[in-house]
Amino acid sequence: MADVVVLYGIKTCSTVKKALKWLEDQGITVHYHDVRKDGLTAALLEIWSGVVGWEKLLNRSSLTFRRLDDAEKQDMTEAKALALMLEHPTLVRRPVLEAGKTVIVGFQLKKYEGLLI
Repeated sequence: MADVVVLYGIKTCSTVKKALKWLEDQGITVHYHDVRKDGLTAALLEIWSGVVGWEKLLNRSSLTFRRLDDAEKQDMTEAKALALMLEHPTLVRRPVLEAGKTVIVGFQLKKYEGLLI
């Protein structure tokens, strides 16, 4: 099991709530990072993108994405997506779990179990 587990998300997200509850039920100590309140860095987004890919990281079904101008949604590239996620952290698919060098996007029970218990 990883020494430090960090969960990134927003408190109002139901999937983040499920992940936090599961981690708590397993007795796993987790550092919670609220992306809306605490923000993100370009370096962190680049690391995640390198591990999971920017396409998986960008939450195109989010209300924030739907509210973007059509011009911002067109011709999406990694650089453009990362800049948008830096400007609007709620564009990041949630939750993002970091455990050591492993990054898991979304609450995927089998992946959490395989990594953490």
